[in-house]
Formats: sequence, C-alpha cells, structure tokens
Amino acid sequence: MSVYDRIAQLGLEVPPTPKPAASYVPAVVAGKLAFASGQTNTVAGVLTVKGKVGREVSPEEAYQAARVAVLNCLACLESVLGSLDRIKRVVKVTGYVASAEGFGEQPRVINGASDLLLEVFGERGQHARAALGVAELPFGAPVEVELIVEIKD
Repeated sequence: MSVYDRIAQLGLEVPPTPKPAASYVPAVVAGKLAFASGQTNTVAGVLTVKGKVGREVSPEEAYQAARVAVLNCLACLESVLGSLDRIKRVVKVTGYVASAEGFGEQPRVINGASDLLLEVFGERGQHARAALGVAELPFGAPVEVELIVEIKD
C-alpha cells in the first residue's frame, strides 16, 4: 500500500507545501537523507490553534496541532522528493512546544506527530525523537515539528 493510500484511509491528505515565513527552503536533500524545515499547525496559512500549551491551548489541542504540523512536514518532503513513497524510513522527529510556566507534558504533545507517522508508515515510521518546551514559537504557534527521513535508493 502506498503512503498516499494510507493517508487517504486515515481521512487525511497531504496539504500544499507551506510557503516559508523567512529565508529558508521547505526541505533539503543531503545524500540519502531529507530534512524538512520546522513546520507549525497551519492550514492554508492560518494557525489551527494559537497560544501556549497549558494556558490557552490544551494538551489535546496541541496533540492535534502536532499532527497538522507533521502533515506540513510531509508536504515539504514531497516537494523535494517528488513522492512520499520514496521515504525508506523516518529517522528523527524534533518537536517544540510553546509551554506555559509549569507545563511539562511536551512528550505527550509531540506524540501527535509520532503517532501519525506510525499510522502512515508503520514500522518505517519508528524514529528517534526530541520533545522540547520553549518560551515562544513563530506567530504564536503552540507547536513546531521538524523531520529527518531516509530516502530509498
């Protein structure tokens, strides 16, 4: 089953590649690895939810925002790979969570990204990961996710 078939089975779709908000490209290929630039939970350029997790944004809302962010990462990878079916495996996910003081459930939030990658890629979606709490993210986003994948020969 193709990656696209699995995404469709989940009732999702790969969005258009988000436009960079500053001086960078959506993704880069280096050897057998592809790196997606950090993506937030935007749909058509608008954040699905805004604010700090543990204050304006609940952990559940942030979990869903991480799923949106990883879909945006996949769109960025598709833009340089031509097809997500070229992904051999997910190598690493780094997730940033704009956290209210005292909020310490960053791993739970970034599980949104990790769980979706496992749903889409199965065993190939198992990855190393970091889930970090930060003071602020661009434009008030509650989460940002970046992705590294290995490319098939």
